[in-house]
Amino acid sequence: MKIAVVGTGYVGLVTGTCLAETGNQVACVDINKQKVEMMQNGKLPIYEPGLELLFVRNIQQGRLHFTTDLASAIADAKIIFMALPTPPGEDGSADLSYVLGAAKDIAKLIREYKVIVTKSTVPVGTADKVAAVIRENTNVEFAIVSNPEFLREGVAVEDFMKPDRVIIGTTDERARRIMGEVYAPYVRQGNPIIFMDERSSELTKYAANSFLATKISFMNEIANLCELVGADVDMIRRGIGADDRIGRRFLFSGIGYGGSCFPKDVQALAKSSEENQYDFKILNAVMSVNKTQRAVFVEKVKKYFNGDLKGKKFALWGLAFKPETDDIREAPALFVIDELLKAGADVAVFDPEAMNNVKALVGNKISYGTDQYDVLENADALLIMTEWSVFRTPDFDQIAKLLKNKTIFDGRNLYDLQKMIDCGFYYNSIGRKIVQ
Repeated sequence: MKIAVVGTGYVGLVTGTCLAETGNQVACVDINKQKVEMMQNGKLPIYEPGLELLFVRNIQQGRLHFTTDLASAIADAKIIFMALPTPPGEDGSADLSYVLGAAKDIAKLIREYKVIVTKSTVPVGTADKVAAVIRENTNVEFAIVSNPEFLREGVAVEDFMKPDRVIIGTTDERARRIMGEVYAPYVRQGNPIIFMDERSSELTKYAANSFLATKISFMNEIANLCELVGADVDMIRRGIGADDRIGRRFLFSGIGYGGSCFPKDVQALAKSSEENQYDFKILNAVMSVNKTQRAVFVEKVKKYFNGDLKGKKFALWGLAFKPETDDIREAPALFVIDELLKAGADVAVFDPEAMNNVKALVGNKISYGTDQYDVLENADALLIMTEWSVFRTPDFDQIAKLLKNKTIFDGRNLYDLQKMIDCGFYYNSIGRKIVQ
């Protein structure tokens, strides 16, 4: 099947590549000429495990194409996926200007029936707005489909190729058949394609991300209480995670969620609720807890150094908002870096993938290591921001030798408390007793 994907950001690029992998002819469109040329030359603009192999293979085998020409990309396409950014506006609502602008451009170019799919995360009612824009600009028959993505950065290829469910929102029977045909290769093991109306589909994505963000914030609140009463949040996580009504996932406490989805989607759902005169109290609490959790971590560091960080050096391990990605959007590490710099501290950082993105944002205000150990030299403390695998079993003797003080603040609870006692570290983690 011939498919067009408008937008080659994280979602668009993964979607286009994975659709090509099952034999479709896919044309990906972007207005960024430099980015398109880069992809045409077989180079990925993002880091995502497993994507490069599929990306290069499908380019070489002639199924995956990149262009800046929207007209040529959609001319023969049966389906047009719109994977465009929906950044939060100043009031927290999702900015639909990119989506609606693309819809208008598409409408002026189509000459036959097309299935037009919103892949972006959008507020309830967006499908109606897209349909209205297209009707204003063409008399050609078309169908609008809401098909939200549920891709986790770091395992996005696996999520697309083996989804636990596919959500398709449409009231058009012809579009339903076409979308079912597209996704059939990905659900051969029996995971469901769930069809529903467009508005329910749009809200499903916001509801899913907001619920997961709520689980994270709830566990961070439990962690904070643990520190006051002398309990261990890891033991509690294991205790409640064994209950299949709760589940084991998204119960790890830390320094808050980040990334491109959770912060934006929770905020957008809260704003959408407000616009519909509904006070979504839980979401407002979730956002407040997440913001506070980062500050709690910084306060731990300040308290240890008696409120004076001026002239102190801090080594940070991890910059991305989560492991296996170079994405630093809303990453807790950025907040911590900013607070340390404001307090007059020096900061040295290392991350396996995200340092170039941080350099573009922060510049030479901080220093960057070539590996995880060279940032430790003469540092007053090590701060762990991201749970990359390479940080899980480090050489603690080397850490002790390089640090000025044997002091670790762990925002991801990577290390066993007894191990830290045996190694003689001051070790301050989240929701567990302080080792000293």
